[in-house]
Amino acid sequence: MNGRTVKAATGGALLLATVGLVGSMSGGSATAVGSAPTDLLEAGTQTRAQLTPFNNSGVRGVSEVSVDGRDLDMSVDARRLLRDMPHAQHIHFGAQARNECPTVRDDDNSDHRLNTAEGIPAYGPVKVSMTKSGPTGPGSTLAVTRYPTAPEGQIHYDRQTTTTERTAEGIRRGDAVVVIHGIDYNHNHKYDFNGAGKSELDPALPAEATDPVACGVLRVQDELPAETP
Repeated sequence: MNGRTVKAATGGALLLATVGLVGSMSGGSATAVGSAPTDLLEAGTQTRAQLTPFNNSGVRGVSEVSVDGRDLDMSVDARRLLRDMPHAQHIHFGAQARNECPTVRDDDNSDHRLNTAEGIPAYGPVKVSMTKSGPTGPGSTLAVTRYPTAPEGQIHYDRQTTTTERTAEGIRRGDAVVVIHGIDYNHNHKYDFNGAGKSELDPALPAEATDPVACGVLRVQDELPAETP
């Protein structure tokens, strides 16, 4: 498998194809589980995440998500990403998760690299796929051709969508997490197997294509800590 690369236009299953990573495999929005309290769904709420680097990626940015009922207005602005390659980006949330970004303590195999599966206990499964077009539910987790490709190493993403009541509730409560994926460990300007071997999610894929590069908790605006200059 060495020497194979994953190009931006590659079709098929690229990203996060495991049961624990995907809330459901429906084609559109995630399937609702229960109902959120009415008072949490009436007024609009603005949340914001400071995206910080994972795996020494250097990637930083900001994600903002406004919630009005089940409607989401999403944005991501990130920099220092691998240019012209697909970067999956998702909103994660899970009732059993810690609802936070992982730490080095989540590196289960102590290989000094945090993969996507190791982060699931912290940030939970995918609930919203932040694609450029088409469906945005967990069923689009694998839609590699519909994710931003970071021209000039940057993502500037804006999109509106609708999610489930349970996911909207989680975002309103400050329990959702934004994660961006895709890293070039060996600095050869592509995803390949020489950088970190096979992905734990799919051995046909390089780990570089699926490992997380940035993470941030979507906090309610009036609960955000003051930014340092």
